[in-house]
Amino acid sequence: MESFASDRRSSSQPALTEAQLERRRQRDMLLLSRTRVLHDIETSRNARHLEILKNSLAYLEAKLKELGDD
Repeated sequence: MESFASDRRSSSQPALTEAQLERRRQRDMLLLSRTRVLHDIETSRNARHLEILKNSLAYLEAKLKELGDD
């Protein structure tokens, strides 16, 4: 099983540096949070809560923009 994982890594893409892996983890966490916030925006009925969610969404999108694309 381990050889399969190493074969897959070597054949598909070069190994990522620790910094690249951390950046990818941060981006994945931001995307998950963004998905949750979008869902909460769709279901929110409280105006104050909706305002907080929209501010959160703006923050998450700004952070994603800072990280850029992989």
